[in-house]
Parts: sequence; C-alpha cells; structure tokens
Amino acid sequence: MTQSLNTVPDADDERAPNERPVSVVAPQFLSISTPVGSGTIPLYATGEWPAPAGLQSAGASRVKRAVIQLHGRLRNADAYFRLSQQACAAAGGDIGETLLIVPQFLATDDVVAHRLPPSTLHWDWTSWMGGGAAEGPAPLSSFAVLDAILAVLADRERFPALTDVVIAGHSGGGQVAQRYAVVARGEAPLLARGIAPRYVIANPSSYVYFDALRPDASGKFVAPDPACCPRFDHWKYGLVDLPHYAYVDGQPPSPVALEAAYVQRDVVLLLGGDDCDPQHPALDRSCAAMTQGEHRLGRGRAYARYMAMRHPHDFKHRTHEIAGVGHDANGIYSSAAGMAAVFDTGEG
Repeated sequence: MTQSLNTVPDADDERAPNERPVSVVAPQFLSISTPVGSGTIPLYATGEWPAPAGLQSAGASRVKRAVIQLHGRLRNADAYFRLSQQACAAAGGDIGETLLIVPQFLATDDVVAHRLPPSTLHWDWTSWMGGGAAEGPAPLSSFAVLDAILAVLADRERFPALTDVVIAGHSGGGQVAQRYAVVARGEAPLLARGIAPRYVIANPSSYVYFDALRPDASGKFVAPDPACCPRFDHWKYGLVDLPHYAYVDGQPPSPVALEAAYVQRDVVLLLGGDDCDPQHPALDRSCAAMTQGEHRLGRGRAYARYMAMRHPHDFKHRTHEIAGVGHDANGIYSSAAGMAAVFDTGEG
C-alpha cells in the first residue's frame, strides 16, 4: 500500500504535522559549495550518488531524462521517491534511462533528532519553500541546492546522453518549483548543452506575482489595500524583498527581467480539479495568500489567467486541470496529464 502524503496529526498533538522530525532521512548525500559557504544535502536517487562528491560516472551513459522531484511541507522525501518510481513505471519509462532525484530539505529539529553530521544543511520548518537561507551550517538558499544538482547533471562526462531535465513539485514542492522558475540561476550549464529544463508545478498554495494586482471576487485583477495586508506583495508572494539568492552583483534584478525569463521557461501547471477546500489543513491562509484566492484551484486558475493576460501573444505555459483529483500527489502524477508533463508520454 502506498504511504499517504497527507499525514493527519495525532489528536493530542497541537503542532502542525510538518513541525515534527521526519521519520526517515534520505541515505545519499550531495556536497554543495557556494561563496556563502558549504554543506551537504540528503537525497534519494536512482543511480549512484555517494557522499560527498556526487555522481559516479559508471553506468550513467544511458541516462536520457532526469527528474528532480520536490517533496511537500512534510519533508517526506521517501514517500515522494516511491511515488516517482511508481509514476515512472506507470508511464512506461526505462529506469536505466531515467534518473529520479528527490532532495530532502530538512528542518533543524530533523538534524537534532537523527543526530546528523554538522555539515547537513537545515532550514526552519518552511523557509526552504521560498528559497530561504539555511539556518546552518551556512546560509545557503534551497535554490542553491537545485543549482548544484543541475550542475552535476550538466556534466557531459557523467551524462553524455542526457536530453531532458524536469523539475517537478507538488504542494510545498510546487511552491519551490514555481519560485525557482522565477529566479533560477542554475540553468546556464544545461542551456549550454541545449537542454532547457521543464518546470512542472502542481497544486501549490500560492504563486509569485509580478506586480501588485491580485484577483478579486469578480475575477478582475485589482490592487489590494496595503492597509489590510501590508506584505501581500513581498516575497514569496510578490517581488518585494527578494531573497539574497536572486541578487546579481549585489543588486536585486528588475521585475521586468525576472518576468521575461519566467515567460520563456518551459512551465506546466497541474491543478487538481477537486483541490478546492478553503479550509484544507495544509492551505496557506495568510493574508498574502488569501489575496490570490480562497483555495488552491481558484488560485491556480487565477494565476494562469493573470499570466495569459500579461502575455496575450505566444504565451507557451500550459495549464491542465485534472478532474476528480484533490490535493493528492499520487493522483496528479499518475494522471495522463501528469505523466505527459513529467515523462513526455504524449497522453496529456
């Protein structure tokens, strides 16, 4: 039986279910070094990822597709790794030609509970969803982790046959994928090889908007009253106070430049047609999120309309609503649209 990705907390535990140490820590590690420091990130992968150097070249020559799957707020990378393997098999993928990678963005309490090495990167409970800096051992952004994985994949000696890279995320992982698609800096080595990553964003609680407009109850886009929600346009909901990761030569990039880059990226938005519960326990109900809509389906629909409105000509991002599926990663990725987005089955 497949483990649920939406664990219900014990009745006598008042903490949110994501504010408990994870049950399982991924067994493989990747070392990351940046100008702001270094650390290691645990991950699951099909293939060899020995700590701390990265992939071995043996057997890598057959890999044509790499899928980086991002877990949700529970940080249950083990469940998402199994889900990815099942989805790949259902899509008819050749596991010898498909590399599945699930990095695990641990919380500080995870490191303490599992007595992990001091080099292990760790964040607060949810800051990694927006590219926030790790609490230790160095202030690396969760986006720097994706940069490091893409750098390994771009190595021609390790992956000479690689042609496709997918960055996919559901729920909290969908937030990571969407934000990274806006500010990503790690694509360059892959683009130099002619490989443009695809971003598959599924059922996130919120999105990054490029100006101060948000959907109102009538469906029009208007500017909310800042007095009612002063931070509605701050990162991770807007472009005010960008994370340091996004800065170039010490300066924040312009909103125009970020939007132009985002529009040119290969983006697929997957929405559960039944992910419309305004009281879902994992739904972001902050005032900034609520300016985007009442629930995930409404927010996703509004964001798709917003981007199409801003780019009426030759807008290539795709949106698929998956009927009968709620806030369920299994349902999303096992659907025809989900398998087409991730594995190019051509059935979506």
